[in-house]
Amino acid sequence: MKVAKRRQAILELVLSNNGNVNVETLCSSLGVSEATVRRDLSSLAEQGMIMRTYGGAAHIGKHAPEASLEERSSHSSLEKERIARAALAHVQDNDTVLLDGGTSTASLARLLRERTGLHVITNNLLALESLHELPQGRVTVLGGDLRPGSMATFGPAAMAMLERLSADKVFVSADGVVAGRGLCEASASQSYLKDLMIRQAAEVFVLADASKLGRDQQQYWTPLNTRWTLITTGSAEQLADFDNDPRVIQQRL
Repeated sequence: MKVAKRRQAILELVLSNNGNVNVETLCSSLGVSEATVRRDLSSLAEQGMIMRTYGGAAHIGKHAPEASLEERSSHSSLEKERIARAALAHVQDNDTVLLDGGTSTASLARLLRERTGLHVITNNLLALESLHELPQGRVTVLGGDLRPGSMATFGPAAMAMLERLSADKVFVSADGVVAGRGLCEASASQSYLKDLMIRQAAEVFVLADASKLGRDQQQYWTPLNTRWTLITTGSAEQLADFDNDPRVIQQRL
């Protein structure tokens, strides 16, 4: 197959798979190597015809500007408190807990003083004021580059440190949670670090208020390829898309 024809086929496959397709699917469909597919994806992305995602490509649509930290802190604050309280029920004394950046996970941090002997590993600088009060606990802060929009650390240094740690549980948040696709994020650094957090934990919990369900208005993705628990205030209708995924345990509040 000629290059131009193959790249047109890639565009059609991206559009026919709900605007998102992975490298493995493209290789199988086109009968070409992974290296060839990746070269084609890079070329198409440079032309602005697709956007690269973790492990594949997605159709370019309209992406919402990332909300400011102040907006996220005030939005759905009561919902986040309910979600945090439900998440706390999964934390036991002496657990090692990975806490992602975000305002939902910061709400959970404020409740962790109700447990004893926790080891909390986090990149969430918003959470530190609460975490210094852990009874008989300790806190490990992931170093790295500061992302002011979320007041969290990211980048190679944070990932290198995290690779040497593991946890009983990880609690992550996201700009969006989409059935069959994973967690939607505004930056590659966020999506890659979340992916590593998920791989380093025995149990995975995603905290998402109703506004996050089905939201796909950012271009970077963290896949959820393991069994995970979704703690949310979303409606039964919003959760219908998750019903057919045996990896998802729903906890609707």
